[in-house]
Amino acid sequence: MKLILASKGHYHIQLAAKEKDLLLLILRLYPRIPLGYQQLSKTPAQAKANQGLLDDALSETQSENRKALEALLHDPKRVKQEGAGWRLILSSADIEWLLQVLNDVRIGSWIELGSPDQPQEALSAKTAPAVWAMEMAGAFQMSFLELLQV
Repeated sequence: MKLILASKGHYHIQLAAKEKDLLLLILRLYPRIPLGYQQLSKTPAQAKANQGLLDDALSETQSENRKALEALLHDPKRVKQEGAGWRLILSSADIEWLLQVLNDVRIGSWIELGSPDQPQEALSAKTAPAVWAMEMAGAFQMSFLELLQV
């Protein structure tokens, strides 16, 4: 991932074909944090009704984000093939939003692994996909953050 141009809050980013494929693969994993994971309260009295409202709101947000992701990734004005690579044109707000989506994939993968305090010592066929998703989402987050530092 390479910054080609940053102008007036818009970033023109060059991606190799494989980088684009990896980014699309990671973004297709969204949403990854399970509904109900974020608890409002530990007390049962009001918690069930309020938790239902939170889960409904999160589900709606995830659905809207999913639609917005599809729209962004299929917008020929913002995703263009150039030679063997691709140009991605994003605003600062787009990048912040993508960071949130990638964070959902990263944290959701961590939750799937059992929220370990330490890195996985041994991979298995069961844990490898979640470790891969977590690490790739984190790598793309770092790449986008580095672009914003320019």
